[in-house]
Parts: sequence; C-alpha cells; structure tokens
Amino acid sequence: MQKTNQDTINNIVWKACDTFRGTMDSSEYKDYVLTMLFVKYLSDFYKEKLEELKAKYGDNQERVERSLKREKFVLDESCTFEYLLKHKEADNLGEVINKALMKIEEDNSEKLEGIFRNVDFNSEVKLGKTKERNSLLKNLLEDFSDSRLDLRPSHLVGNDVIGDAYEYLIAHFASDAGKKGGEFFTPSAVSTLLAKLVEAKEGDRIYDPTCGSGSLLIKASKEVGNHNFALYGQERNGQTQALSKMNMFLHEVNDAKIEWGDTLRNPLHLENDHLMKFDVVVANPPFSLDKWGAEELAEDKYRRFEYGLPPKSKGDYAFVSHMLASLNVNGRMGVVLPHGVLFRGASEGKIRKAIIDDNLLDAVIGLPSNLFFGTGIPATILIFKRGRKNKDVLFIDASREFNKDKNQNSIDEAHIQKILTTYQTRAEIEKYSHVATLEEIQENDYNLNIPRYVDTFEEEEPVDIEATKKEIIIIEDELAKVKAEMKSYLEELGL
Repeated sequence: MQKTNQDTINNIVWKACDTFRGTMDSSEYKDYVLTMLFVKYLSDFYKEKLEELKAKYGDNQERVERSLKREKFVLDESCTFEYLLKHKEADNLGEVINKALMKIEEDNSEKLEGIFRNVDFNSEVKLGKTKERNSLLKNLLEDFSDSRLDLRPSHLVGNDVIGDAYEYLIAHFASDAGKKGGEFFTPSAVSTLLAKLVEAKEGDRIYDPTCGSGSLLIKASKEVGNHNFALYGQERNGQTQALSKMNMFLHEVNDAKIEWGDTLRNPLHLENDHLMKFDVVVANPPFSLDKWGAEELAEDKYRRFEYGLPPKSKGDYAFVSHMLASLNVNGRMGVVLPHGVLFRGASEGKIRKAIIDDNLLDAVIGLPSNLFFGTGIPATILIFKRGRKNKDVLFIDASREFNKDKNQNSIDEAHIQKILTTYQTRAEIEKYSHVATLEEIQENDYNLNIPRYVDTFEEEEPVDIEATKKEIIIIEDELAKVKAEMKSYLEELGL
C-alpha cells in the first residue's frame, strides 16, 4: 500500500486553488480550500473507523453505531465528502455543502461549534450567480476527489502530514495576500525560534493571546515531545479563529481551547474571574495596533496595566502587559514586536523602565528585516521570565544573518541554532551579542536599542594613498591609448 505523503497533499490541494484564482483574492478563497481539506480529513477519518468497526462487529449495526459515537468526531453519512461528491451536479450545490457543514457542527457541538461560521459556500457575492457558483464548487470537489489524496490515518506517512500541509497552504496564502495574509501567519522559522526560546516542558499550560492560525502554539507544543500539555489561545478575527481550531485538530491536538474575541477588551481565559495563569506565553501581536481600547481599559478590572497605560495609538505594551499579567510565578514569555518598543519614550518609556526594574526582561533579540509578510520592517523578540535570579539582559543582534530570497528574507536552521545557543549560554560574541548589566541599561536611560549594546560597526580598511596614485596613473594611461585608437578609427571612416 502506497501511503499519502506531504508533497502529494501539498501539490493536490495547492492545485485546487486554481479553481478560484482570478475570481477572488487568496485571503478569501483560502477559507473554501482549507475548509474542504478539513471536511475531507473528517470524512476519511470516519470512513476508516467505520471499516474497522464493521470488520470487528460484522452485521451488528447497533454496536457499530454505539462505538462510532465514542470516536473524537461523529459524522452522519449526509456530511461525508463522498456524499458531497455524489451531489456535485446539484442545482443548489452551495446549499448542499452548507447544510453538511451545519450538520457536522451540530453533531460535534462541543468540539466544532462555530468552526464553519465564517464560510458560506452559497455566497453569491463571493462565488457568483448560481451557474458560476455550481461550476466552481464542482471543480473544487473534483480536485479533492483525486485518488492520491487518501487521508485515512493508516494511509498517511506520519501523524503530522495533514497538519503540515495545512501550514504549507496558510504560508502560501499569506505570501500571496501580502499584508492581509500576514495578519494571520507568523513565518515558520520565527515560530520555531520563539518556541525553542521559551522551552515548553511536560505538563505546561501554553497560551497565545493573539493566536492567529495557531502555528505558534503548535510549534511551542512540539518542544514538549509528547501530548502532556494544554494549549490556550484567543483570536479576535472569527475566520482566523476557525482556521486555528481546524489547525489544532489536523495536528492531532484535540483539546486546545481557542476562543473568539478581543483579548485586550474581553479576555476569555479566566479562573474565578481572574486572568488564568500560564507556564508559557508566546505571541506575535499586531504591530503598534491603533485604537486598541485605551479609553475603555483605563479602569481595567484584571489589573493588567499596573506599570502604566500604554498610548492609545500604539498597543504593543498593552499586549506585553496582558501577557506578563498572564504568567505564573515561574512563567516564561516570548513576544515578537517592532523595534520601537525598545526606545520610544513617554508612557512606553515608563512602562519599559518599570518592567526592567522588576527584573522581568531576560533577552532582546534583533531579527533581520523583511521576514514578515506585508511589512519590510525589522522585528525584535523579547524574552521575559518571572523568578529570574540574574539581573542582566542579553542582547543579540541577528539582523545581518539571513538568506536573501526572491520576495522575502528568511532564516534557516543554522541561524536559529546560533541564536538559541547564544541565548542558552548567554555568550558574549563580538559584533553579535552582549550581556548588559542593569547599570549599563540605566546609563542608557532604559533605552534598549540594540546598537547601544552590540557594536556592529565595521571599520573600513585604511586607503593606501601611494598605491591609489599609481592605479590612477595606469588607468589614465590606458584611457589615453583608447582615445588615440578611437581617433584613428574615426579618421579612417572620414568622420
């Protein structure tokens, strides 16, 4: 039996996108393609379980149905991919698919409630009038009916191939959609680096308050090495929260708690009406978010802004404050932010000073520019820890070490490993890293701009004046000879 591998899934599903190209932006058609991948996964999962139970219980339909209800997903025959494929010629195909999705949600309400709320396969606005819409959806179903796209668990090469295909698609959609796409996706290498820096351990509660499509949470959980962890996330965009929930299931994380809502205005991970506390917090929040809710949160009942209220036009320290308030007594936290958080003054300067004085900041890591979709600005990773014993801050300038790709810069495994090793050993490396004392930071008036601590200035080699003079004489000599030759040629031509 030939098993379904990563490349096969990637290629077939990416080809399915051709159905929509030219009719709508990838930031919109991603929902249809990714939803259909999820339905195909559910359907093939159900099909295999049904085959196993029929082999086990024979004609005892009651036993088969009772066992099916105990599986992680319940799927009625009218919701399977095969059922949809049989009805691909239906005059109301969009309606048929919508009904199937609604039934899947109803039958799996505890796990899948709201997961399809933002995708409408019968939308005239997005998919066109009935005839055009039916044609698009028929093509989509036919693309996913490729016999090589067998997503039954026993037919897959490894447990993560569907989830990784999902991430592959999200990355490509983000690349295509530019700024729109970048809002729901952190580049894989950056997620990997951040996950390794915070070192999630067995039994940890891991939280991302702006979880997007969930890739950062999944990367952090993979550092644990087994399934003994708990994932929590919140995302204010309903479509993206649905993507995140699907992503979790496709990576076999079946109990993640991904909430839909604005984390700053309405945090939803609570215990006894207080913020839930976590071992690990990771995030790539929207950079310098305008109108994040400062007026409404001046009196915050969760007491997240004890270091001060950030400016209403820049939400970076609002997210940092929320994340710090969500850490338990020995918690670790990693966040991707724009460089402005390192040196901007006024209320942000006061917050930064208070955080440093409380000995919470552990490291500042400068990343290369143009790593993120939709923005060329460089970013920084800040690592915070509660219960720190040392009172210094490690600065790493990794901004000059990257791969120059066609449209984006990227970092690879070697870059990640160098940053990670430097962080773990707190090594001083010339023109790359420096461990700054609190006194140094105070002398710099709590300005964390990396060049103040890591000197990357490259002195130019002194110019050899005598050698340069000789070179100029030689060049002038050669130029005179060329001019004489040109004059001779022109005279021969009578010009």
